[in-house]
Amino acid sequence: MSTKNAENSGCLVLVRHGQSEWNEQNLFTGWCDPDLTALGKEEARQAGYALKELGFVFDWVFTSALRRAQHTNRIILEVLGQTDKSVVVDASLNERDYGELSGLNKDAARKRWGKEQIHIWRRSYDIPPPGGESLKDTAARVLPYYKEAIAPRIEAGETVLVTAHGNSLRALSMSLEGMTSDQVLSLNIGTGEPYIYRVGATGVVTSKEVLKI
Repeated sequence: MSTKNAENSGCLVLVRHGQSEWNEQNLFTGWCDPDLTALGKEEARQAGYALKELGFVFDWVFTSALRRAQHTNRIILEVLGQTDKSVVVDASLNERDYGELSGLNKDAARKRWGKEQIHIWRRSYDIPPPGGESLKDTAARVLPYYKEAIAPRIEAGETVLVTAHGNSLRALSMSLEGMTSDQVLSLNIGTGEPYIYRVGATGVVTSKEVLKI
């Protein structure tokens, strides 16, 4: 896939990290830093194969400060044969901070606070768990970073890979697709699933494709 085409349309590929050790154990993770499981590594490889089949060559690569995203990113680049790419690491792309929920089993948390309260903390747009971030809070750090560091590359017609987390990518997708705070509640980005956005020179998304792995 050409990194710069005649229409000066850039391309943004978002990939949520593969299954982490804490995903497997049903734990709230947030800013904690577990690595990938064997399945997570395979999900990352499958994402790489799917992107390779489409001929992706990346001009810029970004990831979070957490190793599950960095490990996923590294595997994807290995599959693509693009390990020479410089990778920009920034904590602005980190998963949302789950505060007091971090490290807790999700079923145990439901027993402690109640199923409805946990659902509100997990799925509402602007209600954070104790000591943590809401999706709105996460967007408040992800979007300025995107606009400053990533968007100018895409609007210049380049192809960019961002490997990050479920909620940091939900916040970004919400902005890219113009979703409301109610619409984003139903958005769930699967582990290892590449989201491909074509973006015009004005920053407007012209197409979206989700690759199933």
